[in-house]
Amino acid sequence: MSQTDDLRIRRTRPLISPAILEEEIPIDAAAARTVSAARRAVADIVHGRDPRLLAVVGPCSVHDPEAVHEYAGRLAPLAASVAERVVIVMRVYFEKPRTTVGWKGYINDPHLDGTFQVNAGLRGARALLADIVGMGLPAASEFLDTTFGQYYADFVSWGAIGARTVESQVHRQLASGLSMPVGIKNRTDGNVAVAVDALVAARRPHHFPSLTKEGAPALLETGGNEDCHLVLRGGDETNFDEASVRAAAAALRARGLETGILVDCSHGNSRKDPARQAEGVEAVLAQRRSGESPLVGIMLESHLVAGRQDDPVTYGQSITDACVGWAETERLIRRLSES
Repeated sequence: MSQTDDLRIRRTRPLISPAILEEEIPIDAAAARTVSAARRAVADIVHGRDPRLLAVVGPCSVHDPEAVHEYAGRLAPLAASVAERVVIVMRVYFEKPRTTVGWKGYINDPHLDGTFQVNAGLRGARALLADIVGMGLPAASEFLDTTFGQYYADFVSWGAIGARTVESQVHRQLASGLSMPVGIKNRTDGNVAVAVDALVAARRPHHFPSLTKEGAPALLETGGNEDCHLVLRGGDETNFDEASVRAAAAALRARGLETGILVDCSHGNSRKDPARQAEGVEAVLAQRRSGESPLVGIMLESHLVAGRQDDPVTYGQSITDACVGWAETERLIRRLSES
């Protein structure tokens, strides 16, 4: 036996292949139309061809599929009612980046008990997306692991590269090959320059190793993703004010990137206080009203019940970042539409 390999690997467990999971939970024609139409709408918004606002709205992360399904059931008719002015895409995030350690998300540990039943997590994730998109509601997700997207990206209309992975070369390469528009966030400290670098990289072709749908290792060649765009999520300070937005737009233009900007109203822009997400919404509306603005949308962290909890005791309440509750969510979306 080799005495030099896998010395710190305690156990190896097989994963289902993406192709088998797609056969178990296929995407039907109606869902495919929903996904494709939303991708086109989002691309048109970020490139200025559609004057509507984009709103990426939903729970910080999935931990209870039943509660997220109920949330989607409320959001779908609301989205339809404001569709002439606001395109709503629901946050359905299955992975959580951690600053140190902690629960890594539904796919990694769907039972919240440290058993890491990843196959169950992948099945549950794809099934939940199939249900949500089946309601006619487009879905958004962050891509953290560079292979998990092969299991469910066909259901995703908007993707995200987060603040902790924006400097990662492999995530920039991944974004260049994803089939949907991708929002790329500024770094956790508020640095926007690294996100602009990431946008430049993600719009170029790349080669990187990943998995085929059959689960075999392969080198993927990408064509570049021209629909990548910037998301301002704050940092040490908020960055949704007019001066910060103007500076970010100038940084994009200096690199030849003519694209819209989204404001993430949570995270650094809310200073971790969910009630302050409304400040970001109002700032976006004010700048849109003032004339020419690169702002094209917002992100909200929202769930059935406001706040957060450490243990999943309260149904419909986040176990990761604190969220606004459903009543405030509906108010803010109506505000976007009416304004």
